[in-house]
Amino acid sequence: MLQVDLQGGFGEKGRTSVAVSDGNTCIMLDAGIKVGATGDEYYPVLARPVGEIDALFISHAHEDHIGALCHLLRQGYAGPIYMTEETHSEMPATLAQYADAADLAEFPPRAQQIRLFRPGETVSVGALNVSTGASGHVVGGVWFCVEGAGKRVVFTADIVPESAVFPMQALPVCDLLVLDTSYGADPIPGAERARQIGEWVAGYADGCLLPTPLSGRSLELIAAIDVPFAIEAGMRSALSAQILAPSAVHQDRVSILSERLEAARDWNVGDPLPDCPLLVHDGMGVAGPSRPALAAAEAAGFPILLSGHLPAGSPGARLVDEGKAAWIRMPTHPTLPENIALWEAAGRPRLIGHSCDAAALDALCQHIPALLTGARTGDTYQIDEETIHAHSDFQ
Repeated sequence: MLQVDLQGGFGEKGRTSVAVSDGNTCIMLDAGIKVGATGDEYYPVLARPVGEIDALFISHAHEDHIGALCHLLRQGYAGPIYMTEETHSEMPATLAQYADAADLAEFPPRAQQIRLFRPGETVSVGALNVSTGASGHVVGGVWFCVEGAGKRVVFTADIVPESAVFPMQALPVCDLLVLDTSYGADPIPGAERARQIGEWVAGYADGCLLPTPLSGRSLELIAAIDVPFAIEAGMRSALSAQILAPSAVHQDRVSILSERLEAARDWNVGDPLPDCPLLVHDGMGVAGPSRPALAAAEAAGFPILLSGHLPAGSPGARLVDEGKAAWIRMPTHPTLPENIALWEAAGRPRLIGHSCDAAALDALCQHIPALLTGARTGDTYQIDEETIHAHSDFQ
């Protein structure tokens, strides 16, 4: 029997975390924070003391998947931390923006805890085998398949089957699929959204602001934009490393992205806003250069396009609500047809959705009846010989 504890990101967006145990070994998958939340709601709800966690796996370096790492270390987690080399490289910037400052200063990740793997490799922890695959979401991002006690649980983390930039490896057949349902039943494909964004940006080719996460969506936007643009100067080296990482970008996109990045102008916080589209990070205006850039753009009446998740209360959400910024989704999560295809390819298993609210789950269940719409942070599920059933609430 495998036990699956939903520690964050279920019935909500943020603090993504899952624990899987066979009764002898327990592994934790992701340790995110919830932007806009405070107190205990900012962090995952751990199902057990950290001393009972044998290994931690991080899917990628976005804040809702890694932002609680130092918090976990403060609580005494001393075991191995598995991640890809690219996630390890991007981790410091994310923690600097989203970890508690005292936690980061006193409990930074220790080098001896870090274990690097490549997408496609399998790691064994006790009797549990954790296979991985490229997620299509960011460079170095992965999904996880945990196999033990004759059962398989797949946790996709954030995943993009049809990214124009990043390749994704196919999911295995499993007994329980914990799926990225960030977009609920949104059916509009990424190519159409990219076309819409490209047209919007072309209409403001003489100046507009595009806040974006440093990894993932930045390259998707660069692929969609066909006019000269500028980037916040600190992004350049990170974006170049992402483009050139081995097998991380579709081969036919490497030269195009490299050429567009090389031609991009550099911009620094405090400079006048440029007479061309400007990419700055992060995507919500919560941290990084986008926070002062958004303030400057708002004051100047400079056109703004947001293209991802905007937590309530974030600067980006306020600007959209007030009609001071446009919003067009750039898909960096699966749309409805993609999620149906993922579920079918995985053998049509029982399914739990993460990173969306109850209304989105209800809408998606009309298309995927195996979806357990009542699954929430704090729930525990057990996979035995015959069934998958809720066991108890560990909150």
